Amino acid sequence: MTDAEILETLTRILRDLLGEPGIVLTPATTRPEIPRWDSFSYVTFIVAVEVEYGIKFHLTDVESFETVGEIVAKIKELKA
Repeated sequence: MTDAEILETLTRILRDLLGEPGIVLTPATTRPEIPRWDSFSYVTFIVAVEVEYGIKFHLTDVESFETVGEIVAKIKELKA
């Protein structure tokens, strides 16, 4: 799975979660850049990503993610 494929999936998940079809995620995207991506929706997003990929993030990872690219990298690491 490529970074682009993961990014496309993360974008779909977040669009569905927030009901915002115009969201475009890049590796450099941060949560404050996306309207309504607050702490509650972030936790919901993380759970949806875990279910989608059949993985489990450590709490320290979830708390440390600053960009979408960091989430993509961790998914690749956990799926390797």
